[in-house]
Amino acid sequence: MSKVTVVGSGNVGATCADAIARLELANEVVMLDIKEGVSEGKALDIYQCAPITLFDSRMTGSTNDYSLTANSDVVVVTSGRPRSPGMSRDDLISTNADIVRAVMEQVVKYSPNAIVILVANPLDTMTYHALRVSGWSRDRVFGMAGILDTARYRAFLAMELGVSPKDIQAMLLGGHGDTMVPLPRYTTVSGIPVTELGISPARLNEIVERTKVGGGEITKLLGTSAWYAPGTAAAQMVEAILRDQKRVFPVCTLLEGEYGLKDICVGVPVVLGRKGVEKVLELKLTADEQALMNSSAAAVRSMNEVLYSKA
Repeated sequence: MSKVTVVGSGNVGATCADAIARLELANEVVMLDIKEGVSEGKALDIYQCAPITLFDSRMTGSTNDYSLTANSDVVVVTSGRPRSPGMSRDDLISTNADIVRAVMEQVVKYSPNAIVILVANPLDTMTYHALRVSGWSRDRVFGMAGILDTARYRAFLAMELGVSPKDIQAMLLGGHGDTMVPLPRYTTVSGIPVTELGISPARLNEIVERTKVGGGEITKLLGTSAWYAPGTAAAQMVEAILRDQKRVFPVCTLLEGEYGLKDICVGVPVVLGRKGVEKVLELKLTADEQALMNSSAAAVRSMNEVLYSKA
């Protein structure tokens, strides 16, 4: 028997819960939100899909009653204020830090053995904050960002090359945002380096730059943050954990000396399985790549400092 809680029943949370149910990753999926009736209504709506799409996961909705989330195996935290046009992730720090603290205190109380996936922005700082609030180890508290960012990168490449996105593999490092570090030399199409497929270095760089601002591009178009890809990316992490798949994913995790960095949460490749982050994989970076990684980490650390200088 497995149980997953999704905290925050907005667009991202609802998409994540729907994907988890459809994949039958858990016997019970609990949706929780502070807004009266939202979780109950969306949980009921999703469960009414069960006879159509044929899944058995039971859906439970809760208005801020964490007792219904007790003994969850995985908790996905999507709650927080979304970005609006012109708003940076930095602007969200104080508001979302308070939300993350309140959520983590309840998670620790009701699901002391859970694995927690953070989705709230600014992602790297909120993951670090959740770790500090919980006092748990890095294998159990980490953030979703790299899967989303690489998905955007791979989607843009599929559009450019006219190939299936299924065949594109990629890796990136660093913070979630404009300073992320895509690694074109680790980008392949069915094992073929992307640089061998007729794409010019200049065009590849344009795609990399578009990836860095991929979230902002959607925010400008929609007037709010994206939700289909983020919610689905979080569900893929839940799948890797509950099915013990040992998937190699870029995940925002606490570094303890890897890549020359300590006491900071940024995206790096990890092995993700039933115990959470089971191993951090350290790639050999070129001098230029390491410089970009250091720059990205510095940007993340500055956001951490903004949060804790206000504490």
